[in-house]
Formats: sequence, structure tokens, C-alpha cells
Amino acid sequence: MATTRTAKVQGEIDKAKAKLAEQQAKIRELEQKRTEIENTEIVDIVRGMSIPLEDLATLLQSIKNSGAIPVPAPTSTPNAPKPEGEINEGSDTDEEDSDE
Repeated sequence: MATTRTAKVQGEIDKAKAKLAEQQAKIRELEQKRTEIENTEIVDIVRGMSIPLEDLATLLQSIKNSGAIPVPAPTSTPNAPKPEGEINEGSDTDEEDSDE
């Protein structure tokens, strides 16, 4: 009687181990997929910066050595809308002229 209970428990252990192995394989697969997506995103960002390949290693090394991450200067387009609350220069809506 005791052997049937231990066999039953051993069967449950084996079943749980099999499920665990499947889940671990799935985790490894998902982590690999995430890494591939991250690498693709990094390549797209670097290509978008139009930095010559010869200069890329130098740039990355200087960033690593300085410990600082450079923030790109904002690019503005002539017809870009201004952020809320910002007043265009030369505007006729200045509050100073409202004393009339």
C-alpha cells in the first residue's frame, strides 16, 4: 500500500519536472526572441543617426569612457507647432499690449 502511494507521488514529481522543463525551454525561447528584437531596435537607431561606421566605434568608446550619455540636440522644423504655453516671438497676442 505504501509503495503505491510513493509511486503515485513519484509520478506527480516526474510530471511536474516535465512541465518545468517545457516552461524553461519556452522562457529561453522568449528571451532569445527579446534579444533579437532589442538588437534590431539598436541597429535601426544607429542607422537612423547616419554615423559613418568608422566613427561609430570611436563615438561609443568616448561615451563609455565619459560615463555620460549624450542627449541629441532637438531638431526643429520651421513650421513645427510650438509647445503649449510658448508664445511665438513677434506675436500680436502679447499681454503687454493689452493695456488699451
